[in-house]
Amino acid sequence: MRSRTEIAARIFLTTRASLCMKIRAIVHPAEEGGYWAEVPALPGCITEGETMEEVMANLKDAIQGWLDVANSRDAIESTAQVIEIAV
Repeated sequence: MRSRTEIAARIFLTTRASLCMKIRAIVHPAEEGGYWAEVPALPGCITEGETMEEVMANLKDAIQGWLDVANSRDAIESTAQVIEIAV
């Protein structure tokens, strides 16, 4: 059985050309200066940056990379259907 995160990743990657997904991230001040950020819905998805603008750009890259890896781990079965759900 696939986790909710894997299903969300598959739906996003399948439809990313036409849809935009909002994901909540938490940005923390780093002790050494700058910021670090985590995405609680995507385990292990963390990044850092010297400025808020840099951490925001790095978050986009980190989220996309996380979703790309999640999508490539398991091939979708030929009998499976990808659906879109708006909540």
